[in-house]
Amino acid sequence: MRPRLLRQIIIATLLKLLLNTGRRFIYPFAPAISRGLEVPLTAITSIIATSQAASLLGLFSGPMADRIGYRFMMRAGLATLALGMLVCGLVPTYWVVFCGLILASFGKTLFDPAIQAYIGQHVPYEKRGRIIGIIEISWAGSTLCGIPALALIIEHAGLPASFWVMAILGFGGWLTLGRVFPKDSRTPDRPLAPGSMLSSLKGLLCNRATAGMLLFGFWISLANDCLFVTYGAWFETAFLVSIVTLGFSTVAIGGAELLGESITALLADKIGLKRTIIISLTLAIFAYLFLPVIGRTLPLAMLGMFFIFFLFEIAMVTSFSLSTELLPEARATMMAGFYASAGIGRMLGVLAGGLLWQWGGIKSVAFSSAFFSIIGLGCLLWGLRGWTSRAADRLRNR
Repeated sequence: MRPRLLRQIIIATLLKLLLNTGRRFIYPFAPAISRGLEVPLTAITSIIATSQAASLLGLFSGPMADRIGYRFMMRAGLATLALGMLVCGLVPTYWVVFCGLILASFGKTLFDPAIQAYIGQHVPYEKRGRIIGIIEISWAGSTLCGIPALALIIEHAGLPASFWVMAILGFGGWLTLGRVFPKDSRTPDRPLAPGSMLSSLKGLLCNRATAGMLLFGFWISLANDCLFVTYGAWFETAFLVSIVTLGFSTVAIGGAELLGESITALLADKIGLKRTIIISLTLAIFAYLFLPVIGRTLPLAMLGMFFIFFLFEIAMVTSFSLSTELLPEARATMMAGFYASAGIGRMLGVLAGGLLWQWGGIKSVAFSSAFFSIIGLGCLLWGLRGWTSRAADRLRNR
């Protein structure tokens, strides 16, 4: 790998860690944030659901990235994160924080499709699982490093201080990315017009492989967020954990995600991307089903969560690599569509998770997550039946 590309991948991984922390920290700290803002817990889960709904706007950021440039959209994402967190820090009241967190969350929606498309453009298909597995370590990093760090900041300096730290880091990332990534080369033969953008989006639904992948992302994200949004309440009520203990309980999840991303980077290209997704998701379904059975003590509950997030992360990260090849002529559009469908799934998962928790506790949540994952697996098998990548075909025909 060229030194310049390696440097870009390292910087992009660190910046994705920051954006992922901005998106994810509200999940385990929803009870603490509700107390800090003096609003009910449902008001905080509404922020989470609305943030996920903002992923729908990524449907338009993807075609824009394909036409305007990947560097521009990545910097726009970091600027949005910094601005949103700055607003939260300046006026820490509910409605201002509501708007600020949604704006900050939208930064990830702008950044992710652009960096995935950039990798798809510069890394060969036979190595893409490894590189995307490496860059997605940032997702685990948000739970291993980002969320525990914010837990300490909130505990010792208060909620507004965490917003200020995120705003400063976001602005620093905006400056750094501008220095490390090359300027975009505009292509005048690809006009940025509403008609062309809608045509690009329509192409995702008319292609069976891309449509199946969008449905896959929707269902497995719905399943995972049902559990993720309720595990904090489960741990608090069943095991009486403190806010700092809850913050550091994410280390188990982060460790699982890190291991999943590492396994993806090491083995997914060798096993085959499609086969890796099928195996990991099938095992995740069984892990969901067994979670209420083994989760009788805090260590065993954390062990069950570890396996679920480990297997889910393998399936999700590998699907990123596969998605970059489903529509090579419009990679950012495909990735934006995938993130948008997954975002809708997460939004509904947040809403469904709360209802399922109130209805039947962790059993309802876990069994429902297993059922949703089964549907997602069926959508994947339907969409990719008979599909082969163009890059793989070229390698075989050499």
